[in-house]
Amino acid sequence: MWATEAIERLDGEAAPTPLIDFPVPGLRLKDESAHPTGTLKHRLARALFRYGVACGRIREDTVVVEATGGGSAVAQAYFARLLGLRFVAVMPGDPSPERAAPVEELGGECRFVNPPLAIYDEARRLAEKLGGHFMDQFAWAERAIDWRSEGLAEELFAQVGAGRPADWVVVGAGTGATAAALGRHIRLHGRTARLAVVDPENSAYFPGWAYGVADYGTGMPSRIEGIGRPRLESGFVPSLYDLVVPVPDAASVAAARLVRSVTGLPVGGSTGANLWGALELVSRGHEVVTLVADAGPRYLRTVHDDGWAAGKGLAPRPYSAVLERFLTDGVWTGRDGVPGDPANDR
Repeated sequence: MWATEAIERLDGEAAPTPLIDFPVPGLRLKDESAHPTGTLKHRLARALFRYGVACGRIREDTVVVEATGGGSAVAQAYFARLLGLRFVAVMPGDPSPERAAPVEELGGECRFVNPPLAIYDEARRLAEKLGGHFMDQFAWAERAIDWRSEGLAEELFAQVGAGRPADWVVVGAGTGATAAALGRHIRLHGRTARLAVVDPENSAYFPGWAYGVADYGTGMPSRIEGIGRPRLESGFVPSLYDLVVPVPDAASVAAARLVRSVTGLPVGGSTGANLWGALELVSRGHEVVTLVADAGPRYLRTVHDDGWAAGKGLAPRPYSAVLERFLTDGVWTGRDGVPGDPANDR
C-alpha cells in the first residue's frame, strides 16, 4: 500500500513548464526553472524516486543517500520529504553552510567529502551502514526517465506544435539521461528535429563522441555545474546525438548573464551553455528550442559575479561582445571572433 500511495504522490507532482520566446528570431526556451525546486533536476529526481519505489529499492523506512550537489541534491531532498523519507546528500569539497542550506531547509542532511571524487564510495559506504539505498543517479537515471510518453520530450514537442516546428533541440548532459530521453523520443515518434548536446571544458562527452572512444576520460571536473563529466557515463548514448558542441566555460558564463538580462532569471552556467549552442544553430537559419536548466539566487554569487569568474580563471567579456553583436546586428562570430575558442577547431 505504501508503494502505491508513494507513486500516486510522485505522479501528482508532474506539471508542465512554460515555453517562452527569446528575443532572437528562431529561438525558444523551455523554462525548467519553473519547477518547485527551480531546476530541470526536479524531473530526474522524481523519476529516480518513482523508479526506486517501483523496483522495491525504496520503502517507507528507507534512508536515501545520493552523491551529488547543487540542484540534484535539492530536488532529491524535496521528493524525500514528500514521501517522508530520510535523505542524505554526500557533497564534494569542504563543508559549506551556504551549499547545505537549500537541502537542509527541505529536511535533508549534507555530508562533505574530500577529495571530491570520493563522494561515490562514501555514499555507497554510508548507504550500507544505514541499511539504506544509494540512489546513484549516474547508474540509473537513463533507465528511470520515461522517454516514451508523459515526459519532457512529449511536453516540449506538444508545446512547439506544428506551426513552428523545431529543427534542433539543444540540451546539456550531466548524467546524460535527459539528452538520451529526448533522442529516443525523437526516433520513436519520427520527429524531424535533430538533437544537439552542449559540452563544457574538461568534459569527456565531446571528445568521446567525436573520436568514438567508449572509455574516454579526462579526469578533470567541469567548472559548469550540472553538465560535463570527467568520463563517459553509461547514460550518455552517442548514437542518439546528431551533434555535440564544445562550449568554452567563459562563453557559458557570458550567455547565462545574457539570459538573466533578458528574462530576469538568475540562471546557472548550464543554461548559458545551452544558449550558446542554440545561438550557433540559430545563426545558421535554424529554428531551435533549448532549456532553461535552472535558476536561483545562489547563481548571483557565482556565474553572475565577476569576482567568482576571475577566481575560476574565466574571462566572459569577449564572449559577451559576441552575444551583443548577434543581438544587435545578427552577426555571429562565435567560431572565429574569440581567440582560443575551441569551436574554431571543429
